[in-house]
Amino acid sequence: MAYWLFKTEPDAFSIADLKNAPQQTTQWEGVRNYQARNFMRDNVKLSDLVMIYHSSCKQVGAVGIAIVTREAYPDPTQFDLSSDYYDAKATTDNPRWVVVDVTYQQHLNKLVSLKAIKDNDAITDIALKKGGRLSVMPVTKSDWDEIISMAN
Repeated sequence: MAYWLFKTEPDAFSIADLKNAPQQTTQWEGVRNYQARNFMRDNVKLSDLVMIYHSSCKQVGAVGIAIVTREAYPDPTQFDLSSDYYDAKATTDNPRWVVVDVTYQQHLNKLVSLKAIKDNDAITDIALKKGGRLSVMPVTKSDWDEIISMAN
């Protein structure tokens, strides 16, 4: 099992939206960065754990946990002319973008802010500390455990 951090803007899709989704599950759509896409396509696997992280909002930080319930498959929004994520270069024979399905597991007991993560010397490898802007990034087990302990 691997650990991941998925960023989302809560005004577009929040941890509460995931909890309230049918079967508490959603396609993690709209990823349009090649490195993040490659992580989802090549590395994110069934039963991996995902830390949901709210970004571009007043309270930026880790807010909850989800689990991967379906591995990568073509992102349907890339083919949808009405979608903000439409990609004219994508074809059904050669899709450019993928989604994974994630299912809500729990809210964290409290938000773990970006500042708290950056200030914690026990968290050593997470890209957030280095100014990482990827919307999908791996998290080491030790960093995952430390962030979870900070939420309790």
